[in-house]
Amino acid sequence: MSRRTQFRENDEEASRNFSPNEHSSLLGKSKRKANSAWNTTRAFLRLNYCNILLPIVPVALVFGFLDVNPVAIFVLNFLAIVPLASVLSDATEELAEHVGHTLGGLLNATFGNATELIISIFALKKGEIRIVQASMLGSILSNMLLVLGMCFFFGGLGRSEQTFNNTAASTMASLMAVASASLIIPAALYQTMALTKEPNFDSILLLSRATAIVILILYLMYIYFQFYSHHRFFTEDGGTTQLARETESQHTNGGSTATTTPSGAPQDAVLTRNQAAVVLFLATVIVSICADYLVKTIDNIVDAVGLSKTFIGLILIPIVGNAAEHVTSVVVAMEDKMNLAVNIAIGSGLQIALLVTPLLVILGWIIGQPMSLYFQTFETVVFFVSVLVANFLILDGKSNYLEGAMLIGIYAIIAVSFYVYPDNAVNNGFGPH
Repeated sequence: MSRRTQFRENDEEASRNFSPNEHSSLLGKSKRKANSAWNTTRAFLRLNYCNILLPIVPVALVFGFLDVNPVAIFVLNFLAIVPLASVLSDATEELAEHVGHTLGGLLNATFGNATELIISIFALKKGEIRIVQASMLGSILSNMLLVLGMCFFFGGLGRSEQTFNNTAASTMASLMAVASASLIIPAALYQTMALTKEPNFDSILLLSRATAIVILILYLMYIYFQFYSHHRFFTEDGGTTQLARETESQHTNGGSTATTTPSGAPQDAVLTRNQAAVVLFLATVIVSICADYLVKTIDNIVDAVGLSKTFIGLILIPIVGNAAEHVTSVVVAMEDKMNLAVNIAIGSGLQIALLVTPLLVILGWIIGQPMSLYFQTFETVVFFVSVLVANFLILDGKSNYLEGAMLIGIYAIIAVSFYVYPDNAVNNGFGPH
């Protein structure tokens, strides 16, 4: 029995226990309504284990408002974003249950990485372009290496091999290769200009903005490809397991398609459409506040702890922003639902590469921040090698625990390399000097 179905039946049983009769008092009705609201809230919070950290959120907000200690503010808001990202993801999935699979898939594509986008927008407004670029690259690497590696590793324990549909996986892998090319070309242009003359960063910005527009168009075409023209390749048909992004909204119901009641409401939805919309709005607002407090204190953390901005943006922030998806993907992999696990891991990284990053380049263009697709040479090489290795491991449609250990090992090496990598290495390349 799925968790959503179990929660729904528990709520129905609770409702029957407190069912009204013609002699019910007004106070009794109020109690029943309060009980129903409590059951709904409890069921929603139990959708993800990360929600156990929700009590940290008000403490983080108070510390940030009072501005008492920069290090404490950073740590508390850092931890608070974990359950908030979970709530944001679950609220999106709940809303998707009511609007159908196609629109639901688009909602997941839009809000799937809302946490990283919000943090990056605040960092971009403050001119912390290094944090923005590092967090974008870090989110891709985290999903593609760490999350996928943990799925392969923990899912493969006790099994000789796991399989998944490589048709959709190869499509996503090809798009990720295109994304890596969008970073290699600006880096190559910069290095070429550096050999002949002083690099013109205006040219890099022009190339980056044009590339961002092209990448966004490709992403929109991919959405159309996935949900309309070639949706048969991404749906469960004739033994082919659904791999579309919309299936992420089914991670709590065992991959089954949500059914509806005679009234048209999905049986597996915990929240109503209005409740899901309200929760989504409130979670977005609170994440924005926590992200603002987090970004404001990064310089203090750099001075107090000695961590570089690159390491904070590339390793720490992505792990927090993707914590809910990390837990979900590993859990479904251990249940041998590898189609869904691979789709969550690769699909989330693909959204960062083809949607969030180009959007931030365009937003920087609008607000006058020199956000570009030029990454330092070392970062570009790391991204290219990571995409190459991940593509090799997923194209055959099979996985085992050793392949998972390989991906985790590469991510660990990259994490250590960026721990010792200085912020001012060679040329930061994030704007005119």
